[in-house]
Amino acid sequence: FQQFSDTGNRKEHVKITSEPKPGFLERLSETSAGMLIGFVTFLLAFYLLFTNEGRALRTAKSLDEGLSLVVPLDSIHSISQQNEGRLVHLAGALSTSKPLFDPSYGLSIQAVKLKRNVEMYQWVEYEDSNEYEENGEIKKETKYSYNTEWKSEVVNSRNFDREIGHKNPSAMAVESFTAVSPNVQVGSFVLSKGLVDKIDDFKQLSLSHLEDPHADVTRGGDFFYHSDNPRRPEVGDLRVSFFYAGLSGDDPHLGTADKVTVIARQRGDQLIPYHTKSGDVLEILYPGDFSVEEVFQKEHESNTMKTWALRAAGWFSMFVGISLMTRIFYTLVDWFPVVRDLVNVGLKAFAVCVASSLSLLTISAGWLFYRPLWALLLALLSAVPLVVARSRVPPKKQQ
Repeated sequence: FQQFSDTGNRKEHVKITSEPKPGFLERLSETSAGMLIGFVTFLLAFYLLFTNEGRALRTAKSLDEGLSLVVPLDSIHSISQQNEGRLVHLAGALSTSKPLFDPSYGLSIQAVKLKRNVEMYQWVEYEDSNEYEENGEIKKETKYSYNTEWKSEVVNSRNFDREIGHKNPSAMAVESFTAVSPNVQVGSFVLSKGLVDKIDDFKQLSLSHLEDPHADVTRGGDFFYHSDNPRRPEVGDLRVSFFYAGLSGDDPHLGTADKVTVIARQRGDQLIPYHTKSGDVLEILYPGDFSVEEVFQKEHESNTMKTWALRAAGWFSMFVGISLMTRIFYTLVDWFPVVRDLVNVGLKAFAVCVASSLSLLTISAGWLFYRPLWALLLALLSAVPLVVARSRVPPKKQQ
């Protein structure tokens, strides 16, 4: 059943749908499916937590190994055969063999990367839903609103609840793209593809010094508009902006070439990945001029942040998995509001305690072969959440 009510504004409408309240068997069936999903999530959490610890320790060892072996280069303009195959450190300005062009808009720049970003003025649908129970039925009231915005991806209006009056074009007449220089150097050394990929600090290119490239294109600020009136665009109009990364030559409008710091393996005049004995790969690039110690300190900090982020993701996956697997107890008592709320609180507390204990135990297992004493300490610590939870249970319930 659907009921429509217009608010007087054609950009907004409300739809109300209703369906019978699901019975006990139907809710039990949905809970069973959730239990299966929870079990899979629970197992994935173990895998994520265990492998993350091995990855973190392997990366830390590789960084320590690299720091002990790296050779700072005296000059980036001469290639020494003594450093062949070794891990080297160098810092200098980027350089490319020729500028990057966009002939469609008469634009060129001496940089490592040039990105053309195309946006189209389109309808965008927003929805806000609210569910409630009325006369033994579950009703869902959804408010749909529509607005016109600049979007870099085509919004498929056929998926809108009401496409009439909010129809978008199916494609853009001009496409976005990113051009990458085929040859990027620091001094006499050529950067590998992996190092070039790390040059991604894009900055918007100012178009103030450029003329309108075509009669049907108008420049406004830092955009080229395919529009009759850029101040009042219509659906289907385009605007184009440009971004660059790794300025590789002196530019009167942008300044001097960007400097980078690189740590990689020297092979002839090329800088390629260095494989450590710990089983990791060192291929490091940072914008700016940094010493060897500063670079490896940044890498250690990045490794620590990634490790804690994956630990949090693993714990949350385990919490969600346990919550879904124990949801059946909530379903069995959801006829009684007071009991249902108490059971819900208890299940959440149970999931938090068990997820915390099992996460710590899994992390300790990941450290077992690397740092046995720390692994034993974490294993003992994993019992703390359960001990705390048990200490809060009244004595009569413990008996």
